[in-house]
Amino acid sequence: MGRLAGKIAFISGTGAGIGRAAALVFAAEGATVFGCDIDERSAAETVELVEKAGGVMRSFAPVDLSTEEGAREWVEAGIAALGGLDILYNNASALRNGPFETLSAEDWYFTIRNELDIPYFCTRAAWPHLIARGGGAVLNVASVAAVRGAPFMPMVPHGAAKGGVLAMSKHLCAAGAPHRIRVNTVAPGMIRTAATASFLDDPDGPREHLEARIPVGRVGEPEDIARVAAFLCSDEAAFVNGANLMVDGGDSAMAG
Repeated sequence: MGRLAGKIAFISGTGAGIGRAAALVFAAEGATVFGCDIDERSAAETVELVEKAGGVMRSFAPVDLSTEEGAREWVEAGIAALGGLDILYNNASALRNGPFETLSAEDWYFTIRNELDIPYFCTRAAWPHLIARGGGAVLNVASVAAVRGAPFMPMVPHGAAKGGVLAMSKHLCAAGAPHRIRVNTVAPGMIRTAATASFLDDPDGPREHLEARIPVGRVGEPEDIARVAAFLCSDEAAFVNGANLMVDGGDSAMAG
């Protein structure tokens, strides 16, 4: 029996990266997973991987969660298919960074829409179903960039959006208290995904500097985040509420 046995977990952005890792870990821990992605093919590949590993997963794709309608469609499709939900893991996001002096308004709003609006709309859509369930867990994704600057890369839109996620989650913790809904955030550091691989593999890039300052001596892998997420969404974390857990190998604990 896994730590998520009997739970129904809605995980957004399961087509690749941390979302795919989370689908595999949550299913291995006994949860029935309902995923989604904007890319239908990659979403289906994740379902195949989960089922091949012996897990149970369904998915809804393609869907754009950055709109209220898209978020509602995903949640309602999952409720219709599975009858309810116990866990909402707001993993999906997309971002555009760049030098502050040349960053366009379009890039700013794209990042806010895809990193702050998505968890807001999905949580709004799931909230009444969590209440009807008698409670549950919401996990949002912040970032180390929400609480500190990044000298190796300009991240104003990303940091602002994830700072908003962090603040929103604190208020959702208060709003969820009467309904036995726990709300936490996980704050990843630098994680190797398809989106960061070219940056990390650039011989002239900052990887060597990054790894030198991380106490564990490496950048993170998607599974590093997924395993922490599974714990925070489980009953083992029943007294963890309103927390923001840094998962960055100790990077944020270092000065300078």
